[in-house]
Amino acid sequence: MKVLVVGKGGREHAICKAVAKSPLCDKLYCAPGNAGIAEVAECLPIIAEDTHRMVAAVKEKEIGFVIIGPEIALALGLADELESIGVPCFGPKKLAAEIESSKGFMKDLCDRAGVPTASYKRFTDVEAARKYVEEQRPPIVVKANGLAEGKGVTIALTIEDALAAVDAAMVDKVFGESGTEVVIEDFMSGEEASFFALCDGERARFFCTAQDHKALNDGDKGPNTGGMGAYSPAPMIDEAMRKRIMKEIIDPTVEELKNMGRPFTGMLYAGLMMTKTGPRLIEYNARFGDPETEAMLPLLKSDLLELLYSCACGRLLGVESQWEAGASLSVIMAAEGYPSNYLKGSVIRGMDRAQAIPDVTVYHSATLRNQAGELTANGGRVLCVTATGSDIVEAQRKAYEAVDAIDWPEGYYRRDIGWKAVAKVKGAKG
Repeated sequence: MKVLVVGKGGREHAICKAVAKSPLCDKLYCAPGNAGIAEVAECLPIIAEDTHRMVAAVKEKEIGFVIIGPEIALALGLADELESIGVPCFGPKKLAAEIESSKGFMKDLCDRAGVPTASYKRFTDVEAARKYVEEQRPPIVVKANGLAEGKGVTIALTIEDALAAVDAAMVDKVFGESGTEVVIEDFMSGEEASFFALCDGERARFFCTAQDHKALNDGDKGPNTGGMGAYSPAPMIDEAMRKRIMKEIIDPTVEELKNMGRPFTGMLYAGLMMTKTGPRLIEYNARFGDPETEAMLPLLKSDLLELLYSCACGRLLGVESQWEAGASLSVIMAAEGYPSNYLKGSVIRGMDRAQAIPDVTVYHSATLRNQAGELTANGGRVLCVTATGSDIVEAQRKAYEAVDAIDWPEGYYRRDIGWKAVAKVKGAKG
């Protein structure tokens, strides 16, 4: 079949590389793609937000299957438009995707379904939100209700910080319309993990786990970003815990969405807090994660295209994903100044040296070829350097060996991705 992957980041590069290996794929397109994706797919100059042009391209190219990467395309209803022309796609329709595009909707759904999560309140009136904050005991979590590229969450350690977060979202509009409503919830303590399940509208099947590093700086310090690195699998989620998460969190959610007339088809990504009393949901995303996808897919033995197509066609029953043993770790290389003010256009060299290291893949998150043919930075998160190994220690060593081989003085990255998992492995080895 002819396949289109929608998106332009490292997540889409990882998906494209995996799909291109499938014997089911006759021709691969990506819209809009990037310099790395162009090596494995034909890139179409259509941004994810332009759903009408995307559908027109699907018709023109006679594309038979679409994989939607970014949340914005899901929130705008690209899956609905594709269904209207009879083209199956991997990704939920607009009403089901609201589980990510509205944190308030997600919290209300979890409340009805009995999914364990933090207590919360929703506010569209800034004075009411301020009054509620002043009655709480910090830490307090303030979230912009809508999509904010992973940056709309503030963990406020003081009442003053929480009030400032409310004002930033609702008054200063730093997240645009996404901050018109805020969700204020109790703080949960523990270790975070990412849990992924394939869904076909009727049922869910476990896919994989990972752990992301949201903070900008080493030691999990600094502002939140879209993700500075990840590793997979998450060592704290063993088979028993996986079954518990499916039973207590994923399955009730999928059932509730189905009962609401919003069946979920695609990747249900649960951000979890592993507390002393068990797993609790932080938030849902309605698609593959980034950079978790770059960490997970190098370990996948199954045909990714076959898995995703089975979901889209409601044939998930009996489908199981198979994985390589070992671990994978991804390091994000960002443009200096990210996530605030960063420059585009700096030249990146040494990619061949990095990719010559065994078990290393460098995914492009935001790259462009200049007129001289040089690889340049074209965004905030620019590269995702991934390595696999027999364990997390080996994967980390290889990943940073590859990072050090890349010549990009304007790049910034954390030096400690995977530090908690590495410390546990080294401690176990004595």
